[in-house]
Amino acid sequence: MISIAGVIGAGLFVGSAGAIASAGPGVLISFALAGLLVVLVMRMLGEMAAAQPDSGSFSTYAERAIGRWAGFSVGWLYWWFWVLVIPVEATAAAKILNSWLPGVDQWVWALVITVLLTVTNLFSVGNYGEFEFWFALLKVVAIVGFIGLGVLAVFGLLPGSETSGVSHLFDQGGFLPNGFGAVIAAVLVTMFSFMGTEIVTIAAAESPHPAEQIGSATRSVIWRISVFYLASILLVVALVPWNNPRLPEAGTYQTALEAMGIPGAKAIVDVVVLVAVASCLNSSLYTASRMIYSLGRRGDAPAAVMRTTVSGVPRVAVLASTVVGFLAVIANYVFPEEVFSALLATSGAIALLVYLVIAVSQLRMRSKLEQAGVAMPVRMWAYPYLTWAVIILIPVMLIYMATRESARFDLAMTALIAAAVVVVGVVLSRRHSERTTDVQV
Repeated sequence: MISIAGVIGAGLFVGSAGAIASAGPGVLISFALAGLLVVLVMRMLGEMAAAQPDSGSFSTYAERAIGRWAGFSVGWLYWWFWVLVIPVEATAAAKILNSWLPGVDQWVWALVITVLLTVTNLFSVGNYGEFEFWFALLKVVAIVGFIGLGVLAVFGLLPGSETSGVSHLFDQGGFLPNGFGAVIAAVLVTMFSFMGTEIVTIAAAESPHPAEQIGSATRSVIWRISVFYLASILLVVALVPWNNPRLPEAGTYQTALEAMGIPGAKAIVDVVVLVAVASCLNSSLYTASRMIYSLGRRGDAPAAVMRTTVSGVPRVAVLASTVVGFLAVIANYVFPEEVFSALLATSGAIALLVYLVIAVSQLRMRSKLEQAGVAMPVRMWAYPYLTWAVIILIPVMLIYMATRESARFDLAMTALIAAAVVVVGVVLSRRHSERTTDVQV
């Protein structure tokens, strides 16, 4: 269930409105391209993870395939990404709860939600899995229900619906009203809706049969993206004009439900989004803690983060990630908005950097695994051609980001923090090599 819907967050239900407003109905191409990239990356990661399951996932594989500095760098950057997701999701949940009970300050709600989900992560991975199972199930029910209602509306079978058919795919300036350049730009936005798909390889490493679970999860990613993302976005742009001012204001699902004449659309979407952000917050805490624990186990983080409970939960790693995340929550409320925006910008292109590292790692690990005779339950398609295609495509996307003013600041901030982390990683790697050489001598 985690692999099916564990990482579907508010980006699909609300945030996709920005991509639709930018690219029009052509956003379907954006989601398809981003989804294809994610499918290929997940297949590569699945190959490595099924052969050698590890809670450090791609950070561990980067260290083995590229070098210690690479594992260090991508591990810390990925940890930083998920730590910053904590305040974003906590604040989103707090806003919804504050609209229901305005007498309680938003920061109090953010604290309550963060503490509650931290507690669930402190007991056992089973608690994380249990919460995530129910969160994911509710999201699946919501999306399937939305798709069912949308199909009825498209065929004119839904009583009270203001719209039917698929004319809105073409009647507002055509399928590509803002040109193909807007479609490519929207790929960069939609890409972050998929970030987190790789979490299942981290969680599966703690399951009884990791190789089987990882293989199953990575194979399901194709139909997941097709049904949950492409089908629901297709229905939205078919039923709602892409330039409807309600889209950026109310979000995709709420605007579409209102067009279908569904009563209480805002309340329904608020509940679904609250579940979605709680799910993402839960996943953020789990993923950040496991990544920093793996870094500690390899000597790339303070040894304290390796302390575990009787049930094997890295307690210090969970608390450290929570504390840093909640400090960012406080920064969001106490300091000017520009401070928090600058922090968020540092993670703007981390998803693409992580995917690039996964592709390079798989390219180099494949031959090592085959030479060592390691069983490979999952194999990358058309190796090495599709792997090389991803390795070439991602830098092209990053270069394209640099040409767009709206993405330039995020790219610059991400490049700044990435460069700093890589420098530290290279220095520490060299020191480790020198110490190892001295001991051998």
